[in-house]
Amino acid sequence: MTQSSTVKFDTSELAWDKQDNMLPAVVQNHLTGKVLMLGYMDKAALEHTLATGKVTFYSRSKQRLWTKGETSGNTLDLVAIDKDCDNDSLLVQVIPNGPTCHTGTESCWPDGNAHSFIDNLTNVIISRKGQSADSSYTASLFERGTKRIAQKVGEEGLETALAAATHDKEELINEASDLMYHLIVLLEDQQLSMAEVNQNLMQRHLNSK
Repeated sequence: MTQSSTVKFDTSELAWDKQDNMLPAVVQNHLTGKVLMLGYMDKAALEHTLATGKVTFYSRSKQRLWTKGETSGNTLDLVAIDKDCDNDSLLVQVIPNGPTCHTGTESCWPDGNAHSFIDNLTNVIISRKGQSADSSYTASLFERGTKRIAQKVGEEGLETALAAATHDKEELINEASDLMYHLIVLLEDQQLSMAEVNQNLMQRHLNSK
């Protein structure tokens, strides 16, 4: 059964291209702001997107409507649509179900898929796993094992809470940073990642609507 969309969008003032009757549609992750892909919509694709809540384009190669993820399962759940100041392009905000690009990456653009500092920090932490304990603090944490890493998360969590309770904002930032770092180490120790936490938070957000 096709699910109906609750997204409302006024299409009456759109300036459709006079040659192909389509508009470019920039797709953006609603939760992170990351640009994911560019597609083209004709009137039928836009109407289908609004009716079903699944982002649909007009495929110029297939010469038909194409719902993103119809084969891969990596669909795009519609959150909102907006038009630019000239009414001739669309911004489509979505919740992606899996990677958007056909190459398996989150975004079709290298810069759109750029790592945040948390991602970069995670990569540094991963690179130090298995190194000599005297080479870095991170390596020493991994060598000491899960119990010590978990203990550090608990300590930093308490110190973060105390900084907040005393309204020491500078210290709160410092302690929150320590907490985040040790939490990433703990997740990596357990063969998990912040990406999985992020996905869980997104799913909770969707389920709470």
